[in-house]
Amino acid sequence: MRPDVRRSIVSAHLLTRLAAERGLGLDACLHGTGIDAAQLGDPAAEITGAQELQLIRNLVAALGHMPGLGLDAGLRYHLSSYGIWGYTLLSSPTFRSAAELAVRYLDLSYAFGRYRLERRGEDLLIVLDDSELPDDLRQFLVERDFAAWANAAWEMRPGGFPAKAAQFRFPRPSYAWRLDKLCGVRPTFDAPLNAVLLPAKDLDAPLPQANPTMARLCEEQCRQLLAKRQVRSGISGQIRDRLLRNPADMPSLDDVAAELHVSVRSLRRRLDEENTSFRALLDEVRQTLAEEMLTAGHMKLAEIAARLGYTEPAAFIAAFKRWKGQSPTAYRESRRQLR
Repeated sequence: MRPDVRRSIVSAHLLTRLAAERGLGLDACLHGTGIDAAQLGDPAAEITGAQELQLIRNLVAALGHMPGLGLDAGLRYHLSSYGIWGYTLLSSPTFRSAAELAVRYLDLSYAFGRYRLERRGEDLLIVLDDSELPDDLRQFLVERDFAAWANAAWEMRPGGFPAKAAQFRFPRPSYAWRLDKLCGVRPTFDAPLNAVLLPAKDLDAPLPQANPTMARLCEEQCRQLLAKRQVRSGISGQIRDRLLRNPADMPSLDDVAAELHVSVRSLRRRLDEENTSFRALLDEVRQTLAEEMLTAGHMKLAEIAARLGYTEPAAFIAAFKRWKGQSPTAYRESRRQLR
């Protein structure tokens, strides 16, 4: 999650309502976030991920002693809370296609962890990668995002997603029975991954409100909205434009600093002030171009890798899996099926 990518204020509104019900005042919730009460009351307002993360930090610092607080938060999120992203999932033909869409446009959700999809034969392992989450908020965010996802699954199909297996990285909590109920199976704890294994028969069964035509229209709106929210300005915008000029021969941080007539240290500091880094911008440009090349043409993966400045296709494939939670080949095939 890019901290500067804008998101709907709806999630912040849900969190402050939860806090109020637990006795935490609005001023304490919003302290240091840059969000005011008027903005919170405007459903069309947008904030950055960094602002919401500060709100969550305030909430956890004050109320984190309450068992299952993350689950309580996550169960307040419904598909309608996500706008067009939620409606796209609801219109999807199957759970499998909904999962692929969810990961593809994850920055339109309120998740902070990154999801990835891994095939296990015909079954699907959905992994919630919490490795980049702040230590003090990790368990709250995993619980919140997992509960919100489980809630969405119930809305897409009564009965939700009866999992084959589930696991979490954190120790078994006193309220583990709540996770049993959400998973439909007893999870293991202190595991190497946060993950749920879904069986093929449920993944590929038609969803009650499936509407493939509407799903395609909604996905196009998701694409446009995500592009709008990801627009960069300032020094990061200048660097992004520079990187787009010749992606096959990406400049180094030193090269860019020299072109902009600033020191490397100063450039790093200014990027940090804009909640990004040179590496993040490089990944962003490569991801954007990779998606376009995979969707628009029939280029071989080796050619795409070369055009993006990778010396080996394997490096490109590994990077794409990290960005999108699926291989370039799987992404290309999913895009063809939507045409």
